[in-house]
Amino acid sequence: MASVLVPVLYMFIVFGGLAVFSYIYRRNTRTKSLPPYFPSHADRNVYVTLLQKTDPPASDQLLKSALVRRAMADVLRVLRLREDKPALQALLQKGSIGDDLWNSLLTAEKELEAEIMEVVAEANSFVEGWGQVIFPTANEMIANEKMRSLFENVEETKQALALKYDIKRSTGPPVPALAPPTTPAKSVNGDASSDAESATSPRTPSKSSTKKGKKRK
Repeated sequence: MASVLVPVLYMFIVFGGLAVFSYIYRRNTRTKSLPPYFPSHADRNVYVTLLQKTDPPASDQLLKSALVRRAMADVLRVLRLREDKPALQALLQKGSIGDDLWNSLLTAEKELEAEIMEVVAEANSFVEGWGQVIFPTANEMIANEKMRSLFENVEETKQALALKYDIKRSTGPPVPALAPPTTPAKSVNGDASSDAESATSPRTPSKSSTKKGKKRK
């Protein structure tokens, strides 16, 4: 009888421990909530605040500008989702991340789709058909801002590179100075010129050579 109770008691302890562990784990994961994938949409809050302003009401030009800034923020979020989604999907398949982060990304994607539809509707409320071009316009403005920031930082980049290379040059071994070329003296110039003249001028027979020739005759 005791030999039968021992395995039963062992199985009861094992399964009871697993049940308690599963209950605690589920309770902890249920209470633990990840922060949203994107922070609070500041540009959307600004637009809603301006839209609700009544004393005095915001002008249409200001509202349009705020709506464009809101669309630019949405474009940046779309670009980030396009970059992060394949990487997170690969990490999820490898088991490097949990399902909670993946679900947070999917939730953010759905919220962004609803946000884009709302921006399109708001743009069409100002001008009919503006909702079709507001996001391409926002994309062009983002590219222009990036290009302008690059041009504005050109001088700073040049100074940083110049300072970096000067430091490297000063810390390196000293470069020996080359000696200046020496100029020949006047006598040397005279000799050289006389040699050149003698080499180029036709040779005339000397008196002694003419006398010797006469004697031989």
